[in-house]
Amino acid sequence: MSKTYRIFISHSWKYSDAYEKMIQFLDDQNISYFDHSVPQNDPIHTSGSDKDLRNAIEAKIKGCSGVIILAGVYATYSKWINVEVSLSQAYSKKIIAVEPWGSERTSTVVKDAADRIVKWNGKSLADAVRELF
Repeated sequence: MSKTYRIFISHSWKYSDAYEKMIQFLDDQNISYFDHSVPQNDPIHTSGSDKDLRNAIEAKIKGCSGVIILAGVYATYSKWINVEVSLSQAYSKKIIAVEPWGSERTSTVVKDAADRIVKWNGKSLADAVRELF
C-alpha cells in the first residue's frame, strides 16, 4: 500500500501550465497525493481580499505534508511566494524547489528556503517527495 502525500503546490493561475506540468510529473511517477493548493475556481481569487487569500493559503499549508515551489526568477518578486515560504517555515513544512526547464536564472529566495532543489524532471521531483514528505 502506497503512502498518500498531502502536497501544497505553489503556483500562480496566471502561469497555470507550470502547475499542470508538476501535477503531470507526480501522476506519471505514480505518486498518490491530495492537492492542498487553493483551487482555481475558488472565489477567493476574484472576490476575496489579500487577507482572505493569505488565510486560505495558511490553512492549506498548515494541513499539508510539504510544499513544492517553482523556483523561477519571477518567484523572487512574488509577494505570495514569499508568504508561502514564510508560512511553510512557520509550520516546519519541507520545501522542494523545482528549477524551471532551461532556466538560467532562478529564485534565490525559494532556493535558500528549500530543503531540496530539483531539476524540471518528474523522477527527481517524485524522489524528493518520497524522501522528504
